[in-house]
Amino acid sequence: MQVEPLEIPRGPVMADIAGLELSQEDTERLCHPAIGTVILFSRNYESTEQLQALTTQIHELRDPPLLIAVDHEGGRVQRFRQGFTHLPAMRCYGEMFDVDPAQALQQCSTAGWLMAAELLELGVDFSFAPIADLDSGQSEVIGDRAFHSKPGIASELALSFMLGMRKAGMAATAKHFPGHGSVQGDSHHMIPVDKRSFEQLSNNDLVPFRVMIASGVEGIMTAHVVYPQMDELPPTFSPFWLQKVLREELNYKGLVFSDDLSMAGAKIAGGPYDRAKAALVAGCDIVLVCNDTAALDEVIEGLSSAGLALPGERLAAFAPKIQIADNLRSSADWQQAVDSVMEIA
Repeated sequence: MQVEPLEIPRGPVMADIAGLELSQEDTERLCHPAIGTVILFSRNYESTEQLQALTTQIHELRDPPLLIAVDHEGGRVQRFRQGFTHLPAMRCYGEMFDVDPAQALQQCSTAGWLMAAELLELGVDFSFAPIADLDSGQSEVIGDRAFHSKPGIASELALSFMLGMRKAGMAATAKHFPGHGSVQGDSHHMIPVDKRSFEQLSNNDLVPFRVMIASGVEGIMTAHVVYPQMDELPPTFSPFWLQKVLREELNYKGLVFSDDLSMAGAKIAGGPYDRAKAALVAGCDIVLVCNDTAALDEVIEGLSSAGLALPGERLAAFAPKIQIADNLRSSADWQQAVDSVMEIA
């Protein structure tokens, strides 16, 4: 007898899971009303068949189904390898643009489509891409993940990648707002500080975000970086950045994701529940709590007793727009896209 999924609205927490399939503990946790999305990591991947089974398990738990995300930009940040096309670092498209802009934009769009199509085929709803940060030469954690150092070129390429994702039916997320590329520190391990003025940020790092917002990007992820000339809090916890700048000045209507609240750069806001509450109050719609089960449990229980602000239609926009056929990898479009990407991978 088939069990009907539980009818639970999607909540504001993005959770992770332990292994290659759902444990009983995972299943119980993912049915908590504070959770609305799931993020997968390399530890959750063994093969395309196993991934398909896992995403089906997750989607069948609830109605509307939990949405499944992954970091799958290409280059250093691609969680699933064997069985997926290896995507080059985005800097490759920037270097190509310097020689042949039209070819770079076309191939970048193809890479966005291919990345999205391969994930959607196996039940992963969206990837946190494309990166909108600039490669200033300062940040090792960004570095070749960024398309270019020049804001205009980075904007064109990020937009092209986003449009490729959209063609496949996947929503895009621009990260890391308002720009992580000009600090040396890695916010996974510390709280980086960017001492530039708002004018400097506006004329450089904010340019790709403006372009993508104007083209309807569905998601934006915050940076755990302090910009002390504007606010002593990172944008994740800052009404200045999320409400005044992002919502009012840039007129952004989409979903705001926090970067992972378990990162060192987020600990400025206190314990796990305090971080989550501060991020939601500041203007985040979804808070990520990864790789720390105790912190995740503290957050979801705390939010239950505090009352939930549901992400609603902003998150619903991340449900895939196109159902990818099971025979994707036998299609001419897929083979042509793979050939295009492999030329520079």
